[in-house]
Amino acid sequence: MNISIKSALTGIALTAFAFSAQAADIVVGGKNFTEQQLLSAITQQVLEAKGHKVDNRSGMGSAAVRQAMENKQIDVYWEYTGTSLITYNKIEEKLDPEATYEKVKELDAEKGIVWLNPSEANNTYGFAMRADDATEKGIATISDLAKSINDGSGLTFASNAEFYARSDGLKPLEEAYGFEFGRANVKRMDTGLVYQALKDGQVDVGLVFATDGRIPAFNFTMLQDNQGYFPSYALAPVIRDEVLEANPDIGEVLNEVSAKLNDEVMAQLNASVDVEKVSIENAAAKFLKDNGLI
Repeated sequence: MNISIKSALTGIALTAFAFSAQAADIVVGGKNFTEQQLLSAITQQVLEAKGHKVDNRSGMGSAAVRQAMENKQIDVYWEYTGTSLITYNKIEEKLDPEATYEKVKELDAEKGIVWLNPSEANNTYGFAMRADDATEKGIATISDLAKSINDGSGLTFASNAEFYARSDGLKPLEEAYGFEFGRANVKRMDTGLVYQALKDGQVDVGLVFATDGRIPAFNFTMLQDNQGYFPSYALAPVIRDEVLEANPDIGEVLNEVSAKLNDEVMAQLNASVDVEKVSIENAAAKFLKDNGLI
């Protein structure tokens, strides 16, 4: 391509991008997986319904979206309390869900980031079993699972490699609950394969994420973490303080959205996209309409 033509086209593209950013009064960010893309679309649609012009820039990595907010390149997105506590603020102390929220709210305020109301959706790690199998074996909690294994059941467990190896992963959980699967009974695989392996009966227990849509779609039962081992990853909207000050209505609107979210709702939304193949935009619009938010 002629250099002058290429330069002209590049200039046009950059000008168009700049115009788009200037035309929008709110820039919405988001991470690069289904749940986050849904939340970005929900945020965009509800804010547009309230009269805001929105630029949706979802699809970022976790570190990138956080950096973009600190650099004032995005104005609002949805974050997990545990991610801010552990990954962004490097706090290793084990805190309960309420204390986790208050701590990240305090620490991030120093960086110009406001945490709005947390939802009841908590996308933390969890152990799941096929519902019929869990009922048959009388396992409802991780303590029940520990007792079954200590009684010699020989249950097998599917885990991703990260959780298997990390310092706050499988081994310390086994120590906390007083049991051990045994090396031969742990099958390491990619996160996405865990759900299919559990569904197909290749393993008895699987490491899952609490709001994954495949949990209800595949009829899994999440075992209760009755000792509170897993950290809280409560989902909440975060917004730059100067943006909230200039647009207080956004805080009110997103708090209304947050109040409608819990593990079951989020899992159903995720399943509508990942299992039923509904588009992100249509799933977001249906949620907002069903809940009287637009």
